[in-house]
Amino acid sequence: MCHACHCTWCQRETGSAFVLNATIELSRYTNLGADPILTNIPSATGQGQCIARCPKCYIAVWSVYGGGSDMPLRTVRVGTLDDPNVCPPQCHIYTSTKQKWLKLQDGLPEHAEEYDREKYWDKESLERMAKVREEIKRLKEEGKNVSL
Repeated sequence: MCHACHCTWCQRETGSAFVLNATIELSRYTNLGADPILTNIPSATGQGQCIARCPKCYIAVWSVYGGGSDMPLRTVRVGTLDDPNVCPPQCHIYTSTKQKWLKLQDGLPEHAEEYDREKYWDKESLERMAKVREEIKRLKEEGKNVSL
C-alpha cells in the first residue's frame, strides 16, 4: 500500500507538503547500497520512529514507526526508488493537517487521520499483513521493541 501522508511530522521531515510512503515487509526489502544510518526520533503517537538515512547524502530512505530496526516492516520513501512511478499513492492520509493551499483533485480516497486497512487494502496485502502481525507477536515474545 502506498499513501500520501500530509501529517505535520512528515511535512517537517521532508521539507515538503506531504510524503509518499509505501509499506513493505523487511523480507521483501533489499538495500542496494551501504548500510543506512539509523536515527531514532520522537513521533506524534509517542511510540517513536526509526529513520534510515543514506550514509552518503543523508536522505531518509525508509522509516520504522513504533519500533526499532527489529520491526518486520519498512515504510519506504517512494521518492527514493529508482522509478517512483511504480508506486503511485492509493489514498491521502492526515488530510486534517494538509497545507490549505493544496487542492486534492486526483479522486483518491481522503482520510482526515489514519485509514481502515481492512477497507482499503486488497486481499493479498491483508494476508501479508496478517503474517507480519504474527511475526511481531513472536518478536514481542522474544522481548524485541516492536509494535503495530
